[in-house]
Amino acid sequence: MRLRPAPADPGLQHDNRQLLGKLCVIAAVMFGFGYALVPMYEAICTALGINILTLNEQRTSPHAARADGRNTQVDLSRTITVEFDANARGPWQFRPAQASLTVHPGEVATVMYEFRNVQDRTMAAQAIPSYAPKQATAHFNKLECFCFNQYTLAPGESKSWPVVFVIDPKLPRDVTTITLSYTFFEVGAKVPAAPGAGS
Repeated sequence: MRLRPAPADPGLQHDNRQLLGKLCVIAAVMFGFGYALVPMYEAICTALGINILTLNEQRTSPHAARADGRNTQVDLSRTITVEFDANARGPWQFRPAQASLTVHPGEVATVMYEFRNVQDRTMAAQAIPSYAPKQATAHFNKLECFCFNQYTLAPGESKSWPVVFVIDPKLPRDVTTITLSYTFFEVGAKVPAAPGAGS
């Protein structure tokens, strides 16, 4: 004997249609709000003076900005030669991809360093930078550097890491060459004595 489904309640169907209509209206309002959020944000920030970039763009003619697209923070009147050095305090290979680079103060530059674990075991290591002359230290700003972190490398694993830097235009004018040197040592192991150190 088959059971017949109970007849649908007309009142319940009406309530369901009303609920569906309300949900559709809410979805449409949410979509419209999300679509209008960016112009509203820009208008509020401009009115309150919060978004400095927007205010600067308004003060600058679009034609002038396109004609002069260079970074005005770069000091084109002089160049600095940056020499790269790498010291491996252990049995691994570590070197810069290039020996030197010539940059203008204020110009963003990138150099790659290459590392290879030639041991038959996994190792964790980290690099420590140093600068010459010492007065360049405060003016050498690294935006990205492998020296910020420790790294674990498997046996025979090779890595290439970038150093992204900018030299502060306030660097004294008599400094024309900076040497960036890294010493790469194993973390958690005894660091070997520096070459030439007395026993």
